[in-house]
Amino acid sequence: MIKNLLSVKIQINTAYLEEIISNCKNGLIVSHFNPDGDAVGSIVAFYYYLKGRDIDAKLVLPSGYPDFLSFLDPKEEKIKISFFQKKEVLSLIKSADTIFCLDFNKLSRTEDLEEEIRNSTAVKVLIDHHPVPEVEPFSMVISRTDVSSASELLFWTLMSMPDIAGNINNISIECAQALYVGMMTDTNNFSNSVFPSTFEMASELIGRGVDKNQLQEYVFNSYSYSRMKLMGHILKDNMYVLENQKAAYIILRDRDKKEYNFSPGDTEGFVNLPLSIKGIMVSALFTENINEETSFIRVSLRSKGDWNVNLFANGYFNGGGHTNASGGRLYDISIEKVPEYFEKAIKEYLKK
Repeated sequence: MIKNLLSVKIQINTAYLEEIISNCKNGLIVSHFNPDGDAVGSIVAFYYYLKGRDIDAKLVLPSGYPDFLSFLDPKEEKIKISFFQKKEVLSLIKSADTIFCLDFNKLSRTEDLEEEIRNSTAVKVLIDHHPVPEVEPFSMVISRTDVSSASELLFWTLMSMPDIAGNINNISIECAQALYVGMMTDTNNFSNSVFPSTFEMASELIGRGVDKNQLQEYVFNSYSYSRMKLMGHILKDNMYVLENQKAAYIILRDRDKKEYNFSPGDTEGFVNLPLSIKGIMVSALFTENINEETSFIRVSLRSKGDWNVNLFANGYFNGGGHTNASGGRLYDISIEKVPEYFEKAIKEYLKK
């Protein structure tokens, strides 16, 4: 039996979670809009855990996930994407008696599913690692910020459940693989947001039989040729350095995405690239999003050390997240105005 590091610090109310899961007959597992590896990994892992207990659960995402994560999608229960299957997804929300929400701290992160989930009479459980979680809509909230990812928090939660009882061999290999992918992607392959418990989690999962080399190949070495050309283009022509502020930013326009056959997930890791430049402490990626329904600029922020991009995102980009990894959106501003806005924002923030 291994030691649950998190339970040493606080006690997760596993008895209450066990009661909720035992009473679940028609479950729904959901994560956030623009899902990343942690979002997909955590919901798939929880799906396999519930499946191992013969509990029916459906998987839902508000929008599509990156192609390189498709190997995680369970064959017997394909993830339903609201953007393409809205009617079916709304029906699943309506019929669910229990809704498990992973890897987001506010229901607004589910975009157009927020109202339906909020108004549902189902029991709602939140498992998340972002600061300041929304508590009111949920029957149970499991929230920690001193973990690498929602997948890590889920791992330690599952390890404390009575049926797992701290024995990694009681977790299925499918669940273990999904947990590892979620943790691996949210840490950028152990580059950021890593805690001692993160390495213990990785060690236990590898001991369970997870092939980390294969998963790294699936996730980090399965990009398209056009994605590599897009990366070269933005580094050469669309990356700008503000030496006095120790900052850099990248602009990705809609026309660039069209020219290079952009697919969801192609920008994975782009925001981290400027941090490889000596002296750069904060990096931003601005991605233009224009469609028939709405238009906005997606903002991704990364930093080193004590440069707090969570506060920066909250103050200037309608967003938030973690100290060294955050995001947000800009509305009512053209992509051409972004450089001026960013440079002004970062100068103001540094003065404060």
